[in-house]
Amino acid sequence: MRAVLCAPVVALETLAFGIASLLAGVADRSGRIPARLARAWARGVLAVCGVQVLVSGSENVPPGPAVFAANHGSALDIPVVLGHLPADFRVIHKRSLYLVPIVGLHLYLGGHVGIDRRNPFRARRSLERAAERIRGGTSVVVFPEGTRSRDEAVRAFKRGPFVLASKAGVPVVPLSLVGVKRVVPGGLLGLTAGTVELRIHPALSTNGRPPDEASALAAEVRQIVARGCGQA
Repeated sequence: MRAVLCAPVVALETLAFGIASLLAGVADRSGRIPARLARAWARGVLAVCGVQVLVSGSENVPPGPAVFAANHGSALDIPVVLGHLPADFRVIHKRSLYLVPIVGLHLYLGGHVGIDRRNPFRARRSLERAAERIRGGTSVVVFPEGTRSRDEAVRAFKRGPFVLASKAGVPVVPLSLVGVKRVVPGGLLGLTAGTVELRIHPALSTNGRPPDEASALAAEVRQIVARGCGQA
């Protein structure tokens, strides 16, 4: 029932903030104003849905650029991170999202990073450009499972984001999104009010870790994230 009642409000919020973000993105190519609007949108969506977010470990956010790696279990993961991660960052996403009306243009104008997963050559080029941006001071958020998990289990992390962190020479910060699947057990239509947690773990340095060790780093980060979610 809550999902049915909040859906029209969320749609109106998305339209209003989306248009404002597009206008801001044209005027501010740094992406900072669109990022602030995205944070406001995310918090508004969560409030309408009756979802409260508890944040722990804010002191673990590095002062410089980083790659933040989170588990991915629901459609609310992005609003939770956008609304409550205390850092200036951009999201690494599927390039196909550029085709989604309003959302795609916001991602493009806001400076978010699109990866073409269907083409390995283009994917590598995209990651190389992303590494250059991160070295220039832009933090990014990634969901290394690659797709949403069907249950609360944290799946294996793909190595690509960790190659990116190693090439950029920046730390990786594991993020555990806890309880999101219980709030959204079967998609937004089954949404219920509740509390979720965003746990920010201490950063892992990539200094001295070459890109060919990305798989080991991915496994290490996945273990930290899973432990933070109460899994082995």
